[in-house]
Amino acid sequence: MKHRTGFTLIEVMITVAIVALLATIALPSYNEHVIRGKLTEATSALADLRVKLEQYYQDNRHYSSTATGCPGVAMPAAPAVKYFAFTCNWVAGNTNQFFTVTASNVANQGLGAAGSYVFTINQANVRATTAFPGATVPKTCWISKKGESC
Repeated sequence: MKHRTGFTLIEVMITVAIVALLATIALPSYNEHVIRGKLTEATSALADLRVKLEQYYQDNRHYSSTATGCPGVAMPAAPAVKYFAFTCNWVAGNTNQFFTVTASNVANQGLGAAGSYVFTINQANVRATTAFPGATVPKTCWISKKGESC
């Protein structure tokens, strides 16, 4: 009798089943990790924009003198940012002493529909999450992962 080497069909099927089981456990965790990495674009840019607006305020003693946007501070745009769109609005009244900068995710970048993730910051450094899938919002912090609370 000859001795045959190799794998039987049963051994291959068991191996495939084990790999499939591990993939079903690991894939959601990996996807959440990728999303958390994309969210850092919003939070770091918002913190940077707040610093720039404070520098503008130091020079001009107000955040804005126009009806829209925040002058003197350029909002990040593609290709510098890929996953979020940024807007800046000053709040009328009280000699233009208030602003809110908003980061909202754009569509087709792996974060779901546009506006699924929305983060804000204002002149008092109050950070807020106003949209986050799977979380009860608004929250007075920047949520970075599912199930997180302030």
